[in-house]
Amino acid sequence: MDFKENILTHFEALKTKIKSPEIIDEIRASALYKFTKLDVPTPKHEEWKYTNLKNLVNKTYELGSRTRLETDRYATFINQYDEETANILVFVNGEYIEALSHLISPASELVITNLATAYQQHSSTIEQHFSKYALYEQEAFVALNTAFANEGVFIHVPANTEVKTPIILHFIADASATDVICHPRNLIIVGKNSSVMVCEHFNSTDTPFSTLTNTVTEVYVAENAYCEHYKIQTEENNASHLGTTQAVVQRDGRFNNTTVSLSGKLIRNNLNIKINGENCDIYMNGLCATTGNTHVDNHTAVDHAMPNSQSNELYKSLLSEKATGVFNGKIYVRQDAQKTNAYQSNKNILLSPAAHIDTKPQLEIWADDVKCSHGCTVGALDEEPLFYLRSRGIPQEQARAMLVFAFADDILERIKYQPVREYAEKIIAQRFGMEE
Repeated sequence: MDFKENILTHFEALKTKIKSPEIIDEIRASALYKFTKLDVPTPKHEEWKYTNLKNLVNKTYELGSRTRLETDRYATFINQYDEETANILVFVNGEYIEALSHLISPASELVITNLATAYQQHSSTIEQHFSKYALYEQEAFVALNTAFANEGVFIHVPANTEVKTPIILHFIADASATDVICHPRNLIIVGKNSSVMVCEHFNSTDTPFSTLTNTVTEVYVAENAYCEHYKIQTEENNASHLGTTQAVVQRDGRFNNTTVSLSGKLIRNNLNIKINGENCDIYMNGLCATTGNTHVDNHTAVDHAMPNSQSNELYKSLLSEKATGVFNGKIYVRQDAQKTNAYQSNKNILLSPAAHIDTKPQLEIWADDVKCSHGCTVGALDEEPLFYLRSRGIPQEQARAMLVFAFADDILERIKYQPVREYAEKIIAQRFGMEE
């Protein structure tokens, strides 16, 4: 059975279980049709030139579900931050686990629930925003996720509201008996003059079977609103991840995204942002710190559609052993987007001869009154500061770890939510031998 045939059997089994508004059913059916017509990406597709999905799609997957609740099995995954002072939603194989979740923000301040419940209780808002930003017509895996959009999180911050309590979303992939695929779908709406912080953490259990998480997050940032968004990936070497984050930012809006990839088998992160108003501030930060045979492909695109806005992007990679990476960053400046400031930088350190990265920063500018720059660097650790530290009596391995951590710290210090920053710092320090 090929990949698409495998997927179609899942849809037949799932469609009777999904209770969604008629217009959403129509979108899902249209997305499934598009998926059947679109090619599964191969290295012959320019956007997938350096990432081969052959081994991933040659498997026969079962549609992810949580057959039994094993609190102890998942406890270690949901105690990584200061969960007692945050809104927590837990999903296992894409299915919402209410027993492991807890919400502390009042309903008057924040609407937060799983997507299946939102279909019934907030249908008008769902219809207004669902599949309006992450378009599926040309993207096979976005189409697939849209067709199976049944579980995930729905967050709606009403106008003039500052949500001070962080939101932590734990997505756990668990292939305990067979290869598993799941399709979490998230919709985040930040109302006018409002703010919120959301962290998506992807993890998986260590089993002999494989998991494939195909996730889509849509973010709408209204006028003068602010969304602070984190994506942390610490999946096992049996886990693959295909993810798309699509954000639209309106006038005077701010969107700050930080993606930290620390482990997994094959990871593809698509981050697409459309600046749809003037005076917007966009920040895109990325850190890939991987070992073994992990492959991480970061594709970013920021579309300056309106004037007088700025974007700032910094992505870094630390690759050791046989780890490989890809960075493809695009900046589009439309003809009417005068007075745009856009900066992009990609810096990479290869810590072993077998590590490898392909990097491709891109600018496409149709306006003439702009300030834009991009650049990339690839190399080994600088021998001069290493020699300096050695000359001060620091052992070579510790000196090397200090330089590695200092390189990563440029991204880590941009994580404003302290529990997330401390968690990432701890893993990187342990991995590269840095004493805490």
